[in-house]
Amino acid sequence: MTFQLEDRQGSLAKVCQALGDRGVNIVAFQSVISERKGRVRCAVENPTSAKKVLKNEGLGYSETAVAQARLRHRPGESARAAARLGEANINVRHVYCGVGASANTPVIFGAKEVQQAAAILNRTAAAA
Repeated sequence: MTFQLEDRQGSLAKVCQALGDRGVNIVAFQSVISERKGRVRCAVENPTSAKKVLKNEGLGYSETAVAQARLRHRPGESARAAARLGEANINVRHVYCGVGASANTPVIFGAKEVQQAAAILNRTAAAA
């Protein structure tokens, strides 16, 4: 999910708290400020509830299918996964990571060919 926030103190905290209050677990997120607006991308475990929260907060959002990989937490893993996608002529449009409860870190890859990317990333993670 992608949405925009005002660039001011507490705006991100307010939305994250609202998501948490509704039991929405954020798997990974990225926030970048540009021209006094924050663009937030997040992967959540309960998109239906997340949509309701964002609507209640007066935030428009867009949804994009993404491929999630659980990569081992060690040097070079992101490079290996990105290289596999490049070898398959998949252009990565954005990537961000989360924090996993285990040694495997959730990494989110946005690409036009999301199903193909997911299959490649699953094979890559399994081969690690």
